[in-house]
Amino acid sequence: MANKIKKGDTVKVIAGKDKEREGKVLSVDAKNHKVTVEGINKVSRHTKPNAQNQQGGIIEKEAPIDLSNVMLSVNGQAVRVGFGEKDGKKVRINKKTGEAID
Repeated sequence: MANKIKKGDTVKVIAGKDKEREGKVLSVDAKNHKVTVEGINKVSRHTKPNAQNQQGGIIEKEAPIDLSNVMLSVNGQAVRVGFGEKDGKKVRINKKTGEAID
């Protein structure tokens, strides 16, 4: 199945504790249908001091959320994504307007 959301896209969260918030996609795990979004689904992690982090303590980082809980955001509007052909290349299109996204 083709992925409708890619790394670097801006997405809007449509379900969960961060509903209605937007952020940039940091990574996509297509196999497990998970996506990590900047500033969304922050979790606290307790770490011991080590070579990279000599201080240790509590670190906040983004945890992955399910792909079904986000929608691609174009101009601040969440849009449904389809696929079409433009100049012989497969591109993502906005289902409502029919415009190419990439």
